[in-house]
Amino acid sequence: MSETVALTGATGFIGGALLRQLASTGNKIRALIRSASTQRQSTRNTTEWIRGNLEDSESLRQLIHGADAIIHCAGAVRGSTAAQFNRTNIEGVRRLVQAATAEPKPPRFLLISSLAAREPHLSPYAASKRQGEKALVETADKLSWTIFRPSAVYGPGDRELLPVFRGIGRGFAPILGSGNGRFSLLFMDDLAQAIIQWLDRGNCRGGTFELHDGHPGGYSWHDVINTVKKLRARPVLSIKIPVAMAKAISAINLVMARTVGYAPMLTPGKVRELNHSNWVGDNTALSQAIGWTPQIKLAEGLRRTLGWNVA
Repeated sequence: MSETVALTGATGFIGGALLRQLASTGNKIRALIRSASTQRQSTRNTTEWIRGNLEDSESLRQLIHGADAIIHCAGAVRGSTAAQFNRTNIEGVRRLVQAATAEPKPPRFLLISSLAAREPHLSPYAASKRQGEKALVETADKLSWTIFRPSAVYGPGDRELLPVFRGIGRGFAPILGSGNGRFSLLFMDDLAQAIIQWLDRGNCRGGTFELHDGHPGGYSWHDVINTVKKLRARPVLSIKIPVAMAKAISAINLVMARTVGYAPMLTPGKVRELNHSNWVGDNTALSQAIGWTPQIKLAEGLRRTLGWNVA
């Protein structure tokens, strides 16, 4: 049966990947957009675009009214202050929840959070993601909700991991500290497919689920570098960056960002996240709930992302 799906973050990296897949499901898509100029041409005829933002209660009402499900992909991943993260990642969730619970028949709600929410003490970003989850969970008696915590998501159009992968492909790999910490990865199309299966199954209500590409035990940066070496058939120079140096650089970067007024990529919080020893996810609960199985392993994901061919 066709459903009306309300989507935030549709012009972003994850939301855009989801929108492309949703367009072929037969569901009616309604997406929040800041400006008409950012509409995606490929989905112009399959999507109803609602002009507005997460601070505009009227646009949220239009987005949600009569919807069967909300998929909240919008989020702030860069910022120079906690307030910048909180405005979107906490208050944005809260406003969306308020709009949903005002409906006579509140829609199902899927929050795309982050594995970073597992360690809220590490950074303002991680703390804001955890508090955004809390803002949703507090409505447990009013909404049918689900939270996804994907591990590091990558793919074409990514602005966070893509520059790192591209640099490794060119032969230079900066490694923070020992490089032995473990982390999971997830190709964007696998995340989009998990969301679509959530829409279809609807039987994982009231749960928080981790997602990754299924690689047991995750990866270290040495694993990633070795994968790139095989794909590119060329040597890679590993450049170790002491944690103390990264902290000093990030502190200077943060001061400059607050002075000039830009959202920095490298901050003290980001260094703490990168230096954390365990970002390995566990797919078991979600796979049991909706039957989702990731399909794209790292080598294939890198090939699709950067056009690399296996040597």
